Amino acid sequence: MKRIIAILLLCCFVLTGCGSAPEAVQEILWTNHAYNSEENYDVIVVGTEPEGVAAAVSAARNGMKTLLLGEDEALGGLMTIGELNFIDMCESRDGTLLTRGFFSEFYDAVGGSAFDITEARNFFLETAAAEPLLTLRTRNDFAAPIMDGANIVGVTMMEDGEARDYYGSRVIDATVDADVAAAAGVPYTYAGEDIGEKDRQMGVTLVFELSGVNWTKISMHLNWQRFKAEFFNQGNADMGAARKTAWGYTEEGYAYEPQDNRMRLRGFNIARQNNGNVLINALIIFGVNPLSDESKAEGIARGQAEMEYLLPYIRENFAGFENAELVSTAEQLYVRESRHIIGEYQLTIDDVLENRDQWDKIAIGAYPVDVQPTATQTYGTVIGSPDRYAVPFRSLVPLEVDNLLVVGRSASYTSLAAGSARVIPLGMAEGEAAGVAAAYSINNQMDFRTMTQDKTAIANVQNILKAQGAYLDDFTVHDEIMDHWAYPGVKVLRSLGILDGGYSNDYKLDEPISRWRYQNMINNVLKKAGVVQDYIEVNDNPPNRQIIGTTARAIAAAESVKYENDYNVYLQALEERGILTDALKPYFADGEKNPNAAEVVQLMANVYLYLQQ
Repeated sequence: MKRIIAILLLCCFVLTGCGSAPEAVQEILWTNHAYNSEENYDVIVVGTEPEGVAAAVSAARNGMKTLLLGEDEALGGLMTIGELNFIDMCESRDGTLLTRGFFSEFYDAVGGSAFDITEARNFFLETAAAEPLLTLRTRNDFAAPIMDGANIVGVTMMEDGEARDYYGSRVIDATVDADVAAAAGVPYTYAGEDIGEKDRQMGVTLVFELSGVNWTKISMHLNWQRFKAEFFNQGNADMGAARKTAWGYTEEGYAYEPQDNRMRLRGFNIARQNNGNVLINALIIFGVNPLSDESKAEGIARGQAEMEYLLPYIRENFAGFENAELVSTAEQLYVRESRHIIGEYQLTIDDVLENRDQWDKIAIGAYPVDVQPTATQTYGTVIGSPDRYAVPFRSLVPLEVDNLLVVGRSASYTSLAAGSARVIPLGMAEGEAAGVAAAYSINNQMDFRTMTQDKTAIANVQNILKAQGAYLDDFTVHDEIMDHWAYPGVKVLRSLGILDGGYSNDYKLDEPISRWRYQNMINNVLKKAGVVQDYIEVNDNPPNRQIIGTTARAIAAAESVKYENDYNVYLQALEERGILTDALKPYFADGEKNPNAAEVVQLMANVYLYLQQ
């Protein structure tokens, strides 16, 4: 009876627009679930991010006695505590929504790709509370996994300063940093470690809320600027505004000179709240260790301190923000990357950008491979943009630890693939799939690793997901770039993070190579191959003679040999090493010709492959 009263009170607060449920109502819900149940569960989900809520609700709806654990007071993580309310959608090029099922429930409930934070909090709380098999425990910290050999059998949580053990047949790690998996002994890489850039750390973002903005003026300004760019070729067309969202002010953002030199402003992503205030995703902060609570707290404090200087700049330079006032900053940072666990299969950048289907798909993604700025790289980059790609069940099953699934941005993706696969809608689809898979695993007494090799088991999981509304249609998508003769070279350099094609997947292969592009290629190829040399510089747009000579001398230095300064000698040296292939020879026959990017891309790919032998 107490639970029924609590849910009725919660609904009254939601329907009357009074904001989130009061503490007393929330406490009734927590207490009813937690203290009237045993400490043994079928499924334990750690992490109250949207992915975790999806996993827990899915497991409960599939008949599992489920426990959802998390440190935050409210559910929703990045969407609610981090206030990231402008969703990076997974839609194919023809507009098909690929992440349906539980994500569609959320999307429909909050009114689209931008939402009011209070409405999101209420959705997650009300949806979780409505499941009789789901127990909620918030305000607790993960301390350690409980292991039985290679099997995870539960977790220890710190609650009010005391350790408390919870046991479960299956565990789903929905923490943003794969904390459970890492503590249990699952292997992982960090940031760009897998491509030789362990120190690379995409900047984190502190979302901030402003009042007093003129939405009409914002919309008119951005849409007019976009119109001029599209019809009169004046400026950048990547801006615009709709009823609840706006994006743009890129030039104004990058022109800001922060007081904190480990910080950068970029273009604005803006989403309106029901009260007329706006949330801004634009302030990039560097030097934050996402695995350290102290470092994250320091990052938030630094961002808050910057507001004293940033707000006057916004008022002066951003149309529609002349009377803006700072309301608050988010309680949590938007962290894009940390650990990448290694599972039965690691999703690759080629999987993403070649639009690959998978026999064991449990979700389908489609978002540009978006690599944000770093402390040493002023602008971010888009490696490429897929139409769609499948996430296999194997990418949720970590190596070396059994009875465990990992969902969300730290699942088994390479660091570049994670530039796309890290987005929340895809993580929610994975969470829903993990809940179904956990139920199937228990009901059929089949462990997750065995399921990764059982086509019947996966087909049954897929059918259950489809019955719950998931979109898992088979597909074949072939982009023209894959037919280019230099595409093998593209794949090599792209997988190293050296080559990007932007939103249109245009690698500009058939344009003459520029000085800057060649310098970037050869220096990064040598670095990724582990060759330490002085930075190579060339003059103007280099002809074949300079490219072949520079490349041959770099190889010679790596091998401690010397060549006669003769073009034919350089050609022969590269040919002997398999770098200058028969297919490439005709392109470099004329030493004075300025080559296109295609032949240089293939040449540099061959250099890397040779040095890796």
